[in-house]
Amino acid sequence: MSEISAPFEFSLVGQKLAGRSGILALMDDMGRALTLDPQMRMLGGGNPAVVPALQALVRERMGELLADADGFARTMVSYDPPRGNPLFIRALARLLQQEFGWDIGPQNLAITSGGQTACFFLFNLLAGRFAAGKKKRILLPLAPEYIGYADQGWEPDMFVACRPAIVWPEGGAGKIFKYTIDFAAVEQMLAGGDIGAIAASRPTNPTGNVLTDAEVARLAALAARHGIPLILDNAYGAPFPGVLFVPARPFWAPHVILTLSLSKLGLPGTRTGIVIASEQIASAVASLTAVAGLANGTIGQQIVLPWIESGQILELGPKVLRPFYAGKAAAAAGWAREFFAGTGVDWALHANEGAFFHWLWLKNLRITTRELYERLKARKVLTVPGEPFFFGLPEEWPHQHECLRLNFSRDAETVRSGYQVIAEEAAQAVR
Repeated sequence: MSEISAPFEFSLVGQKLAGRSGILALMDDMGRALTLDPQMRMLGGGNPAVVPALQALVRERMGELLADADGFARTMVSYDPPRGNPLFIRALARLLQQEFGWDIGPQNLAITSGGQTACFFLFNLLAGRFAAGKKKRILLPLAPEYIGYADQGWEPDMFVACRPAIVWPEGGAGKIFKYTIDFAAVEQMLAGGDIGAIAASRPTNPTGNVLTDAEVARLAALAARHGIPLILDNAYGAPFPGVLFVPARPFWAPHVILTLSLSKLGLPGTRTGIVIASEQIASAVASLTAVAGLANGTIGQQIVLPWIESGQILELGPKVLRPFYAGKAAAAAGWAREFFAGTGVDWALHANEGAFFHWLWLKNLRITTRELYERLKARKVLTVPGEPFFFGLPEEWPHQHECLRLNFSRDAETVRSGYQVIAEEAAQAVR
């Protein structure tokens, strides 16, 4: 058999999607470390912790599924409709109606193979090339934003982002800062007339920033005024999984697209995402599922179905996940203060309002955080450099080279020793 002497040619879309993306590098580094280097201290990635109380519920529910021969067979042998399991979406629509008064039904829901897939579908439905050569983009009102969005567009330059304002809740001498939306910049972007949707994660990955209820309401009003949707990615947020440390009301309106996920509840392996939207959008997502993958996995929907029917799923965040992760966040912040004290490093943490991350700002290093990331990896500490999270900005911003994302959900000794190494390496790089 003759050998192929040259590589195959990829389409322009293929070249873009198959290229070296930030999310590929992140997942590849994490996967290699987990399988080939068990000594690596894993402060990178967005993997949830093994929360004992939650895992006990999952194991109990798995036992129930195994014991029900007919139910197990339906779960493992039959395809669901592309929109999702009818019992699941009907129960979830009913729960959201009853708890929040949202005027929705099963026609407003669609299941996807994870929240990442949901965003991929939505971004490409609402932005890119349109009839008569028109082009629309997705507006990110608050950079930095989730690295996994950056390369999801079929078309190049799909995203445009706004630099945030920075405030200091504890005063200028404090070690806590917070990003807030610069609404003047957002309105200026919208005035260009080429925005197909506004999108934000809440809590924000990578910073743990939670958009306030007032910020969300103002974004929703701006979206309505310009006749476009507002996409709220609640992978960590409300109404579930509820890894939130500040008050935040769940928000939905007919022009709002809400995405949820079972991953951060503790079930990332089930790859179950949920889209709540207008009937037009939900139907389009179901159609994309049918084309791309026939149907979605059933196991995640089956595991949590009784929790949705009873409303228990809304209690898991406040009663189980929030106290667990809040404790880890506080411990890690204490270690940061301990290890950076006296180093000469000008550092600060973003206010930790939700999710699993500390966003570390190192202001006076002579190297970028991408270089620091490589030095840390050599010392068996895996983090995520900040640069890839600032995609879509119209111009270079020095701040984007000064931040690291740290996942504090690992065991205490891993996190503690990892923060110690980070402080040591940063101290070696002070200007």
